[in-house]
Amino acid sequence: MSKIDVLISEEVLDARINELGRQISEDYAGRSVHLICILKGSIFFTCELAKRITVPVTIDFIQASSYGSSTVSSGVINIKKKPDESIEGKDVIVIEDIIDSGNTLSKLVPYLQEMMPSSLRVCTLLDKPERREVDVRVDYNGFNIPDEFVVGYGLDYDQQYRNLPYIGVLSLDS
Repeated sequence: MSKIDVLISEEVLDARINELGRQISEDYAGRSVHLICILKGSIFFTCELAKRITVPVTIDFIQASSYGSSTVSSGVINIKKKPDESIEGKDVIVIEDIIDSGNTLSKLVPYLQEMMPSSLRVCTLLDKPERREVDVRVDYNGFNIPDEFVVGYGLDYDQQYRNLPYIGVLSLDS
């Protein structure tokens, strides 16, 4: 049996995503932005954020994984799906659900930069700076959180709990 304690409520998430959408809209005023959602965990955040951005938005997807069915990152990054569209000359924001070790983004950002976007920024819903193994630049950060395993709002444990409307700390019974 597992237990989930609410860390960030649905209302607090909604308010912060509104702020991020407003900030991105101001930063990209007069331009359009191309969001690249890192599947699968970032899909909820990407959809909610896109609805709050007032400049023209296009969306594509990339899938990379380092967790599998564990609560600890393996450190090995596997790109399972590449973006469908060219990002050359576009203003791109990579949308991440959570930055933990930094290993995933440390591989994805250079990979995407090789595709020659006009600009490339990173937006994350959650950040665990104390777990960082690799330095990564975060341009838009929803929340810094403690070193706990979290689920909900797209984040999962072995494909479960993604549909929770809040961020919760998962405690697994041994």
